[in-house]
Amino acid sequence: MSATFSELWSAIAPIGRVANGYIRYSFEEPELVLRDWFRNQAARRDMAVTDDGNGNLFAWWGDQWGQDAVLTGSHFDSVPHGGGYDGPLGIVSGFLAVDELRRRGHVPRRPIAVVAFVEEEGGRFGVPCLGSRLLSGAIEPEQAAALKDREGITYGEALGGTPAGRLPGLTSRIGALVELHIEQGRVLDVPVGVASAIWPHGRWRFDFTGHGDHAGTTRMDDRRDPMLTFAYTVLAANKEARLSGAHATMARVEVEPNATNAIPSLVRGWLDARAAETSTLDNLVEAVVKRAHDRAGRDGVEVAVTSESFSAEVTFEKSLAERIADLLGGVPVLPTGAGHDAGVLSTHVPTAMLFVRNPTGVSHSPAEHADEADCVAGIAALARVLVDLT
Repeated sequence: MSATFSELWSAIAPIGRVANGYIRYSFEEPELVLRDWFRNQAARRDMAVTDDGNGNLFAWWGDQWGQDAVLTGSHFDSVPHGGGYDGPLGIVSGFLAVDELRRRGHVPRRPIAVVAFVEEEGGRFGVPCLGSRLLSGAIEPEQAAALKDREGITYGEALGGTPAGRLPGLTSRIGALVELHIEQGRVLDVPVGVASAIWPHGRWRFDFTGHGDHAGTTRMDDRRDPMLTFAYTVLAANKEARLSGAHATMARVEVEPNATNAIPSLVRGWLDARAAETSTLDNLVEAVVKRAHDRAGRDGVEVAVTSESFSAEVTFEKSLAERIADLLGGVPVLPTGAGHDAGVLSTHVPTAMLFVRNPTGVSHSPAEHADEADCVAGIAALARVLVDLT
């Protein structure tokens, strides 16, 4: 199995690699190349590939959309300059787990599909887990089709039409989803763990509108500078998160006119906020918004806040998580602050997640890494779970 993992991993590792990490945006060239790789891997295994009309790909071992299918897989897309393991490891592991089951002579009583979800990171169109949200009906097709990237291209244009939306008969067609993912953090002291929960999290856009003017001729007392309000809000988000034991990040910003010698007229920033409990998250966001408005009043700036996405707290089915942990020899069960397609689908079908140890603890960065031996252990664990489920 190790040599096979090396073969598959070395084939996809260069795709989308840039000087500092990976850029694999949905429906742009690197991700399209990976989608072709997915189809080729399926063909090598005589697995038929279907597209659900939302951009999600499924490679089938058994009847396509047969009763109580078991899905496994993840996503190809990345955050800007992200790591190579976040997403693709789950897809590679899915194909190799199928190989392992076939070597054992296992005949599944339920269809198995390796899935590649689209736009999980939201790096191009702004809404994370867009493919699974569409599949489960968590977002309307027309709303998704209208989402735009930084170049003004809509999701509908990139997809080639309005998404199909919720899969008819979802709960009867999908019996379970098991997503394998690199650990995002550094908790595991063994190769594999099982997820217990996903923190509630969301993204909020802050539009700070001031008055553009000349940097050299405008007196400091006469300025309505939205950059000041933005900077204050970044610091306020950091402080409020630390006080509440939550996570808050403002790492994306757009400035108009974005000139060195001009006071900006508009600063747009995005808040990513997460907490162990929904009430803590609500209080955090409310506090950040209040402090932004208070500061805006002093700066002569207007603030508009838009909620762009929200994912409620996810508790994976306890009995399934415990069953898988026991099956794997009592491996750790741990929560995560990162969102996943498995979390979106968990309100509709039984879902579970396997984590492969990340020795650096770093994620969404080129430093993200998993040792090959741990990846192989993850494939073996996934194979055991699929045997148990099918």
